[in-house]
Amino acid sequence: MLQHSTATIEPAPLDRVLQALADPTRRRMVEVLSEGPVSVSELAKPFDMTLSAIVQHLAVLESSGVVRSEKVGRVRTCRLDPAALDTAEQWVHQRRAEWERRFDRLDQFLARTAPAAAEQDASKSPKKEPSP
Repeated sequence: MLQHSTATIEPAPLDRVLQALADPTRRRMVEVLSEGPVSVSELAKPFDMTLSAIVQHLAVLESSGVVRSEKVGRVRTCRLDPAALDTAEQWVHQRRAEWERRFDRLDQFLARTAPAAAEQDASKSPKKEPSP
């Protein structure tokens, strides 16, 4: 039986990235940042939410490593860190490759067994006499 510990476990980098990307607002922020670095105030413009809410979303993206920011004077500039997305990309690629292998094996199995099953069905079905 699976036992769950009550101790707090630090989420793995993949978990943090997937959690950060689970929200549509944060995904849109990543899309905006993929075009280049922008200030927090510029990043907030297309969103119908408070600057405080934007900063909270950015905190999640920063804690996952997807976004980096730096403050110069009074302006905080954010930029995408694509290396953080590599973990998720590798995980998805591994899952895809695994499922493709499974489907290939299923295709091979069906190709081997389908002709035999069709022959068995044909021999079991009653023969119809031509109608007059």
